[in-house]
Amino acid sequence: MKQPNGQQIISLFEQWAPKSLAVEGDSIGLQIGTLNKSVSKVLVTLDVNPKVVQEAVELGCELIIAHHPPIYRKMKNMRTDLPQGRLVEQLIKHDIAVYAAHTNLDIATGGVNDLLADALHLKNVEIMEQTTAEKLMKLAVYTPKESTEQVRDALANAGAGQIGDYTNCSFTSPGEGRFKPSASADPYIGKANELAVVEEDKLEVVFPISIKNRVLKALLTSHPYEEPAYDLLLMDLEVNEKGLGRIGTLPNPVTLSEYAQTVKQQLQVPFVRVVGPLDKTIQKVAVLGGDGNKYIQTAKRAGADVFITGDLYFHVAQDAEAIELAVIDPGHHIESIMKTGVADYMNTACIEKKLTCSFIPSKLSTEPFQLI
Repeated sequence: MKQPNGQQIISLFEQWAPKSLAVEGDSIGLQIGTLNKSVSKVLVTLDVNPKVVQEAVELGCELIIAHHPPIYRKMKNMRTDLPQGRLVEQLIKHDIAVYAAHTNLDIATGGVNDLLADALHLKNVEIMEQTTAEKLMKLAVYTPKESTEQVRDALANAGAGQIGDYTNCSFTSPGEGRFKPSASADPYIGKANELAVVEEDKLEVVFPISIKNRVLKALLTSHPYEEPAYDLLLMDLEVNEKGLGRIGTLPNPVTLSEYAQTVKQQLQVPFVRVVGPLDKTIQKVAVLGGDGNKYIQTAKRAGADVFITGDLYFHVAQDAEAIELAVIDPGHHIESIMKTGVADYMNTACIEKKLTCSFIPSKLSTEPFQLI
């Protein structure tokens, strides 16, 4: 086991929730302090406020991972007699860095929206609004028969040949290769200035474009030829779809009134706001943590009977009524489910990497509203 620095911790985190997943313009990443230091404890929180900073100080944390960026809009000054400047001052004085993972954590597999879908017992869960996907590439390479398995294994180990739940997928067809090495060549088969005829296999695999360099490196390292012949094609097919919100089904249909009670209990909130007839039958459920006002129509098009989201505006609620989409609003603070979710994921990841760092979910509620 070894003590990691902040860079190693965030590199591990971003393998799960890379910055590339975030929606354009989102304020994510390191916001305050430095990652160039040893980190033994990390506080995971929904928001960063003075009480959360004090909690981090008392726990001895060197880093805070927050879902809501403390610096969301451009700062015009850094006045320590004003709340935001005073917060930054408090963090810097105690040498506590703050890293924000916002929409990238919403979108990531196993992130905020998957945690909410799990808490609500949804089955057959799918993405509600796709935001990113990767193009597939196809590699066709020609190898001497005795080297086909060697090259196939190397490509599979590099990640090529994965289709859905299947790995090591490939196609092989036999053929005849012809080539004449020049005088300056160093051929694996054949002699300089003589035409060689070789029994070869055409080996084909597909892979997401993001691992192209890794796959090509594996090919060139494993292939016996000095100059392997291969084709690389960009396909129209997409994989690794990611997006905002989740939609799934309940094991059994219930009324809107019954399901509102379930949401209230499962997400541990004191009340929910409900739009729609309370006796409406609910089975298909869409959920989006945070402010989901822009996604009313998206949830309806996806076939949801009810949409669970926070910060519902009055006129958007009327729009939902008009299109006969039920809505349950348990508040924005339900995203605090990420505290235990992130802490559990990162504690496990650090154990697997033999890193001695503890991730601690904040015990403080940053919910600003009170029910009277």
